[in-house]
Amino acid sequence: MNTSQDARKYAPATQRNRQPILEILQQVLPPNGTILEIASGTGEHAIFFAPRLSPRRWLPSDPNPELRASIAAWSEHFPSDHLYPPIELDAIQPTWPVETDQNRNDSPIVAIVNINMIHISPRSACLGLMAGAGRILPPGGILYLYGPFKQGGEHTAPSNAAFDESLRAQNPEWGVRNLEDVVAVAKQENLHLKGTYQMPANNLSVVFQRSV
Repeated sequence: MNTSQDARKYAPATQRNRQPILEILQQVLPPNGTILEIASGTGEHAIFFAPRLSPRRWLPSDPNPELRASIAAWSEHFPSDHLYPPIELDAIQPTWPVETDQNRNDSPIVAIVNINMIHISPRSACLGLMAGAGRILPPGGILYLYGPFKQGGEHTAPSNAAFDESLRAQNPEWGVRNLEDVVAVAKQENLHLKGTYQMPANNLSVVFQRSV
């Protein structure tokens, strides 16, 4: 148990944004089924959302083995009957493991949640996320994104502009995405913008729905 607990990682922003995100998820998610979280990171969102969104089930994923270990460790510390073990999943891949896994037939994936990823990853990750959502989500299924966005090609706050600059300094392929560009990519995958919500710290919740 101690080894597992030692694997827990911490993301301070989680404590600030988890309740506002939960309130949006409670409004927009289908009432039943499995919610696939892409790029779950530390796992702190997963252990917070899973018990509060029941009877839905929460499936965390991450390509990073250290982060999957953190998710598993948090899950041991705060167990929930509605939380699956983390799986390895890289949004960029052309096929996701959940597309061939038959273990969740009793609770199919009805929504995908992605928090603070597309700006801290290359554009190919955003394209892969949209393509995967287009393949996996059923008609009426929901894709939820959270993070900073430019609108009309402009930053919505000086803090976002500074954040964007720091991201691009770390990796030229990273950076705050233009909302209209993301909406256009989603539309190509039969995902249509359902709504946007202003969130703390100049972030947005962006909700897409799979066309029927």
